[in-house]
Amino acid sequence: MTPLFVDLINLADARFGAAVVAANDEFFAEKERLLDPRAPIWIEDRYTDRGKWMDGWETRRRRDQGHDWCVVRLGGRAALAGIDVETTHFKGNFPESCALDVLNADAHQGDWDAAPWTEVLSRRPLQGHTHNYMALDARPIATHVRLRIFPDGGVARLRLYGDAQPDWEVLARRGEVDLAAAAHGGYVVVCSDMFFGHRQHLILPGEARTMGEGWETRRRRDGGHDWSIVRLAHRGRIHRVEIDTRLFKGNAPGACSLEGASTSALDLQDPHIEWRALSGVLPLQPDALHVFEGDRLRAIDDVTHVRFNIFPDGGVARLRLIGRAS
Repeated sequence: MTPLFVDLINLADARFGAAVVAANDEFFAEKERLLDPRAPIWIEDRYTDRGKWMDGWETRRRRDQGHDWCVVRLGGRAALAGIDVETTHFKGNFPESCALDVLNADAHQGDWDAAPWTEVLSRRPLQGHTHNYMALDARPIATHVRLRIFPDGGVARLRLYGDAQPDWEVLARRGEVDLAAAAHGGYVVVCSDMFFGHRQHLILPGEARTMGEGWETRRRRDGGHDWSIVRLAHRGRIHRVEIDTRLFKGNAPGACSLEGASTSALDLQDPHIEWRALSGVLPLQPDALHVFEGDRLRAIDDVTHVRFNIFPDGGVARLRLIGRAS
């Protein structure tokens, strides 16, 4: 069963600025592939001068009693809820087990073995050709993680799920920031539908490369409309909205609207929550970047959540809610 924590943001994503900064060995396959957001692939007849090409990180066979490791620098400080050590396509060459350590430091120089690591996941068995999900109940704060594999082998992808924990005193000094951005701690709590594309894609960094990297709902056959609710990274006032439908050419929504609320309710569909209009109905075009500001938006202070309505359905690549933290 897929655990609930996979609904959080994958912070070990190169699009967040995460990087594999060190590994003791990468003889068969490069460490950088661990953070590729795309699903691992298999190419039957592809070989290199070192052996079978694999889409992941793979070390040579050990002939001693040691173990292998790699270090990932996250895009920023984060609270981690769980990990996925994916071994897809690694069937006879996956590690027997793994462990995870964290480091909370803005920078580290020198020997990674000498860094003040804290073990947050003791050694756990792994299975081949699958997702290996493991929860981190203590929600450790980390800027770096070290994955240790025993004794050697290959891992296709490493995903680290949790919430970004930025320094909001620093962000606030910048003035206007994207209050919805996942990199700042924003989170899409719930949506009406995400048949074709996950709701968290709305607030990821950068531009979508394919339609699959946006939020897309199925075709509606009733009189309703689709929606997503974003928990802002910080309470604030929104001054500008950017809605990106690029790549969605025959399946973009025809229009949208935004509502804001200030609430601590856990059930965001509670009818007692007061949703206030941040905008009227705004027309959308396919395959375009839309910017709405000025008299197209209504100034509301202390917004904690935004409901993004699309009419009637379709796909949106990114949603940016630019404003100032309260």
